[in-house]
Amino acid sequence: VHPPTMVATNQTSLQPASFLLLGMAGLEDLQTWLSIPFCLMYVATLLGNFVLLFVIVTERSLHEPMYLFLAMLAVADLILSSSTVPKALSIFWSLSNKVSFHACLTQMFFTHFSFIAESTILLAMAFDRYVAICNPLRYATVFTHSVIAKIGAAAIARSFCVMFPTIFLLQRLLYCGHSTMPHTYCEHMGIARLACSDISVNVWYGFATTLLCPGLDVVLIGVSYSLILRAVFRLSSKDAQVKAVGTCSSHACVILMFYTPAFFSFFTLRFGHNVPHHVHILLANLYVLLPPMLNPIVYSVKNKLIREKVSQILFRTGQLR
Repeated sequence: VHPPTMVATNQTSLQPASFLLLGMAGLEDLQTWLSIPFCLMYVATLLGNFVLLFVIVTERSLHEPMYLFLAMLAVADLILSSSTVPKALSIFWSLSNKVSFHACLTQMFFTHFSFIAESTILLAMAFDRYVAICNPLRYATVFTHSVIAKIGAAAIARSFCVMFPTIFLLQRLLYCGHSTMPHTYCEHMGIARLACSDISVNVWYGFATTLLCPGLDVVLIGVSYSLILRAVFRLSSKDAQVKAVGTCSSHACVILMFYTPAFFSFFTLRFGHNVPHHVHILLANLYVLLPPMLNPIVYSVKNKLIREKVSQILFRTGQLR
């Protein structure tokens, strides 16, 4: 029988009570200043995505597949940014830099969960554009409301199935009292690297899921857009070509904004050993903050119908005042 003190020690080393988040390690003097753009971008994210959701939900004319996917994207963006930015701001403002072990795992889960869900939705939107341009006569029969609901459920199920095992992969590790994390939020490999036991399973699981989820999504989106471009350039009418490219341009912008900082962050973290650590953290914050802020702006500017509906709501609000 093990003495009670030894059992307590083993439990402590297995799961630390809390983690200490250092924020932008190496840029501590600038954290107060960094909090200003972070806060403004987060407010813009909340405002933009809630307005977009409100417009899509309240306007019956927007209850079409493309706009329903946009609503899903807005929800994923809100979860992604709200899982990370408030804690980062509390660190920058010296309010709280501690997070309990289970709260850290919860934050990690929802951050990666919403990222994978958003990647799945972007893939569905690429397929939506492919059918709309390459097989317009079949569009209404392919993208019914029940199919869209199933795609939304599939995005949730896929994200859950990918991320749920990471909780157990992190709980099984020994941390040996290591509890200081040079980051603004908890993420899978950031937590795993604090362990004093073998993390090779975590490394390979993280690498495999990145390749098979967002990595595979990018390849399929690329195939979808190559087929779309081939179909567009076969159109005889120049006006039809311009219109088809216009409908895809906003989606293409969002895809670039979403995947570029995310993959850059992923590969520099694993292979960019000469890249300063604060650059890693800035990139990690960039992909959870920039796309959620810019997505509603891009779609509002590029999409005439959304632009008109937002203008109508703002005009009505102005009249009420």
